[in-house]
Amino acid sequence: MFRHIVLFRVHDSLSDPELGQVVSALRALGGEIEAVSWNVEVSLDPRKGRVIVEDATFADDSAFDRFRAHPAHTAIADHMARISDWWVGDYHARDN
Repeated sequence: MFRHIVLFRVHDSLSDPELGQVVSALRALGGEIEAVSWNVEVSLDPRKGRVIVEDATFADDSAFDRFRAHPAHTAIADHMARISDWWVGDYHARDN
């Protein structure tokens, strides 16, 4: 399994309604891709500002590569680059 976790720290200038729209758009992206799991939530911890957490699992590297090239992903990624700073954690999940 390939894990893909992104933390988006949205800019302070983004209004609450705009934040809601962005979260909805990110959640909708999950219906257009072939992820094993797809979760998007706003962090409960406000100490570092408003942070959107995107937590995804893909079957393998190929599925992740297709996700990265998907037009819906590239469109939302371009938008997120304008309204947030982000940190990505990608890794291969170990079987426990």
